[in-house]
Amino acid sequence: MKEKRLLWVYGAFLLLFLGIVARLYLLASNQNYAENARNQTITTLELPSKRGQIYDVNKNPLTGIIQQWYALALPGDDSYVKLFRYVPYQSQTELYQRASTAATPFLIPVQQDLTQKGIFSVAEKKREFPLPIAVHILGYVNQEGHGVSGVEQAFDDILYQPQGDVVRCATTARGSLMEDTSPLLQTVPTSQQGVQLTIDTAVQRIAEGVATDKMQQGAILILDTATSEIRAAVSMPTFDPLNIQKSIEAEDTSLINRNFSAFNVGSVFKPLLAAQALEQGWNPEDVYECKGWIDVDGQIYRCVDGVAHGTINMSQAIAQSCNCYFVQLGQWLGANQALSIAQQAGFGKPLYFDAALKSASGTLPTMEQLESSGELANFSFGQGKFTATPVQVAAMMNVFANEGMYRQPTLIKGLINEGTGTLEPSLYFEQEKQIISKESCKLVKSMLQGVVNEGLGQKASPTFGGAAGKTGTAQTGRFNEDEKELTDVWFAGFWPAKTPRYTIVVLLDSTLQGSAKAAEIFAELCNALEYLQPS
Repeated sequence: MKEKRLLWVYGAFLLLFLGIVARLYLLASNQNYAENARNQTITTLELPSKRGQIYDVNKNPLTGIIQQWYALALPGDDSYVKLFRYVPYQSQTELYQRASTAATPFLIPVQQDLTQKGIFSVAEKKREFPLPIAVHILGYVNQEGHGVSGVEQAFDDILYQPQGDVVRCATTARGSLMEDTSPLLQTVPTSQQGVQLTIDTAVQRIAEGVATDKMQQGAILILDTATSEIRAAVSMPTFDPLNIQKSIEAEDTSLINRNFSAFNVGSVFKPLLAAQALEQGWNPEDVYECKGWIDVDGQIYRCVDGVAHGTINMSQAIAQSCNCYFVQLGQWLGANQALSIAQQAGFGKPLYFDAALKSASGTLPTMEQLESSGELANFSFGQGKFTATPVQVAAMMNVFANEGMYRQPTLIKGLINEGTGTLEPSLYFEQEKQIISKESCKLVKSMLQGVVNEGLGQKASPTFGGAAGKTGTAQTGRFNEDEKELTDVWFAGFWPAKTPRYTIVVLLDSTLQGSAKAAEIFAELCNALEYLQPS
């Protein structure tokens, strides 16, 4: 009996064992199970996110596209040895760390296609600054690919595409590729958009070249006179968008966009006050005796260096930038009229180029403050509590090149569909209004030509076409180590004089140089722009 029972038990175990073997055979031969197991070890690797382009007014890209290769690196020292010589210097540390610690494959940038060397490689288009241009306008992006400043930041939701292409591969538990499989590139569809600016690359390069050669700290802004579109905007010192840390460590103010920042205004404001006085009935031929100083309710105001200009009319007062003439003109005009024309010309409020991109507002004295005769006296020659941005000053000067019409400066043309090339115009379009009569504007325009022809702005005279404009030297209350006061120095004008094409503002901030230096830079810009004109 015992032997029969043992035979039954052995037989049962044998049948059970044979059933298990058969089951394992079926599992091993079933392709569905194999596919499921393989799917459980799929590794998905994201390539860097894509980013839309930024274009100039002629649809030339201001940002560049390069081909960047990425290689598939596997865990272990073998990948490190194979790839090290092909990996850019800045990524070699990452390769070493990840090759020795990663449990799954990863992508690493390389300098060439390594497919012929048996290493899976894929090329992706990467946006960069091939030759940085208009960097303060464009701004820069962080390591995650998001915009931090300028247009990059303002349009980050448009330019940034969170999902890049992906590489998928089947891996073993040790992180190596499964046999009989190959990595697969999966392209993520996109409807990428870019941003078109009003910047003209040729004009911008001219402005940057002159700025690099002639100024250490300041700004250049160039408007298209007819449209008030910004054709060039330079801020000095500049920065490298690929090495922001250098500027942060230097603490050299290079990350500040001076064209959108407020500075003391000074005498470039005088033509606007003169125009308002003409509108209110002032006779431009009435003369004033300048003794180099003027007393307003017991407070003395002086012309620069106390120079006595003698008997002068309005045209001569603008040409020689006589403070005393404009102090008495402001007292005659009154606070309400002086403040009103400044507000109409765009001072005291930010200029919006898009919902998320604007200039500083600058500061205007309030009506209550201007009830003080002293505050009104300072305001009359652009001092006191009055500050403005170069783009605001350019908009004001552009009034005299446009027969009294104020046109709000614009920077954004709109959004470009990079697939079709079609443009969706910006909602922040040009706004215009007549703030000075054509008659008064014509008189002031003639006076601004006199500033360049025989006044303090003679250094601004270009070789061709003539010019018109106004100098300005504004006190800042800041002093250098030798206790000499630093000034904000301006020249604002337009060229050619009779049929203006460009309105140009030059600012040298916190300097000991005089307004003649800003005038020289203006003339050099005009001479360079001459080469862009049709023959």
